[in-house]
Amino acid sequence: MSRRHPIISITGSSGAGTTSVKKTFENIFRRENVVAAYIEGDAFHRYDRAEMRGQMLEKAERGDKHFSHFSPETNLFEELEKLFSDYAETGTGTTRHYVHDEEESRLYGAKPGTFTAWEALPENSDLLFYEGLHGAVVTDKVNVAQHADLKIGVVPVINLEWIQKLHRDRSHRGYSTEAVTDTILRRMPDYVNYICPQFSETDINFQRVPTVDTSNPFIARWIPTPDESMVVIRLKNPRGIDFPYLLSMIPNSFMSRANSIVIHGAKLDLAMQLILTPLILQLIERKRRTI
Repeated sequence: MSRRHPIISITGSSGAGTTSVKKTFENIFRRENVVAAYIEGDAFHRYDRAEMRGQMLEKAERGDKHFSHFSPETNLFEELEKLFSDYAETGTGTTRHYVHDEEESRLYGAKPGTFTAWEALPENSDLLFYEGLHGAVVTDKVNVAQHADLKIGVVPVINLEWIQKLHRDRSHRGYSTEAVTDTILRRMPDYVNYICPQFSETDINFQRVPTVDTSNPFIARWIPTPDESMVVIRLKNPRGIDFPYLLSMIPNSFMSRANSIVIHGAKLDLAMQLILTPLILQLIERKRRTI
């Protein structure tokens, strides 16, 4: 971790809600005049879209039914750790963009499903902000988690995560329910081995829990709304957190454990603002004291 060049890492699997969390951070940064250098986890996939499809077909022909975007084999973990390490030491590093669609293609000048060229991060940023799949990954070869100053996990319960993925892939990508189900099954070993363990490394987890029946996520007709959800917020080290203040500021919230607070799903943005703003300001103040 670095006092001079802090790093914030948001970790969650596809469809977990990390993009919404990123928007909350952007609002905090704008309000507090914090300049962030943004990193997308997709930038550190090993293969572009066409290459990944080819690898999947090749692996399937060889009997590997669990080849996925979650594993070390399909990601540049070493390069990601080097970026975190370089930024912590020097305030700079090298990244790229994965181009998702036509809109981003016009923005970055590259075809959808491909990567832009590697380039240096903008200079004079206050902190590094990562959002993706592997912001707290630890394997026998890399330890990305050790370099981040604030690690946030965004974790819907598994049935809700599956419902979100099913709806997104069917509505935005035209996949069938059967195809999405196959993808979930294919990813499961890597999800267990490389995604779940990260949430033990995070400093704070936000886990959304539906309060409606999601027993069979594969036939759910819609995604449970925030009003139909609760959020469990777990703080790894609750020291210094003013829980009585949070309980007074967030209606109908309550403590479920000594380090956990439960809130109504519609109050997630408020809770994040209240909890995260002081932590971000602490990082910035610590940074400025070292300059």
